[in-house]
Amino acid sequence: MEQELLVFISVVDHKNFSRAAEELHMTQPAISRYIKSLEKKLNTRLLDRNNKMVQLTKSGEIAYYHAKEILGLHEQMQQLIDDLHNTASGKLKIGASYTFGEYILPHVIAKLRKQYPLITPSITIGNTREIVELVQNRQLDIGIIEGEITDEHLHMEKFAPDDMVIVTSSETEELSTHDQLEEAPWIVREEGSGTREATEKMFKAFGLSPVRKMEFGSNQIIKEAVEAGLGITFLSTWAIRKELALGTVQVLNIEGVPVKRSFTFVTQKTQYQAKSISVFVNLLRDFNKMKISSI
Repeated sequence: MEQELLVFISVVDHKNFSRAAEELHMTQPAISRYIKSLEKKLNTRLLDRNNKMVQLTKSGEIAYYHAKEILGLHEQMQQLIDDLHNTASGKLKIGASYTFGEYILPHVIAKLRKQYPLITPSITIGNTREIVELVQNRQLDIGIIEGEITDEHLHMEKFAPDDMVIVTSSETEELSTHDQLEEAPWIVREEGSGTREATEKMFKAFGLSPVRKMEFGSNQIIKEAVEAGLGITFLSTWAIRKELALGTVQVLNIEGVPVKRSFTFVTQKTQYQAKSISVFVNLLRDFNKMKISSI
């Protein structure tokens, strides 16, 4: 059934039989046979087809979710067996929320590749909620997040501190009073982001209820907007190192800031863990010993 599930996932991801056939180097009739065989085994229709695209039925949604998990477990099983006889190697699917993923993770990956050249990492960047969901569905081996999420089925471990600060354009006049901060235009991340969560906690702690808020989907866009004088924001010091060095932004000197939070890694709760995951986890646990001041 493994091949049938692989074909099914490809068809769903591409929403098209012919594009799935191209990806898998198969003929379109062969793709159709695999889908029909899977539907027959499950005794249900998985896809609604028309001339332009395919869509999941309700049964198909259930099958797609579990097909991803089944193939992920199969890949993990094979990796664990290989690990018994070899050094750390193979694919390592890493997810990270934006702050860690964009500004820190490349340096950690460079260290990983230097020590374990047979490990091939792939990177997915998303907000905290998205990364946790991908780990839950076994589409990622490990996730690194900034937000506070609890899940009894996942192992979560804080491994490094992070400082959050209020950032303005270098040309913006100093803001220090409660009224000035409340009346200022704020640029914030989207719901589900760890940075947005930290921002809302800061607003509550400071008793702020800003009326003017703009919501942007990435730290990079927010920094560009702040540099252009569109408003102020609340970001990790990791995210603004280059801008501070260039003098295009400034950090407000306000009592109670910086606000402390932590980076957390997320994995499946399991007795067995692939060597590639274990060595990466150990790198994260040694994060504070790394010298990455060149960021």
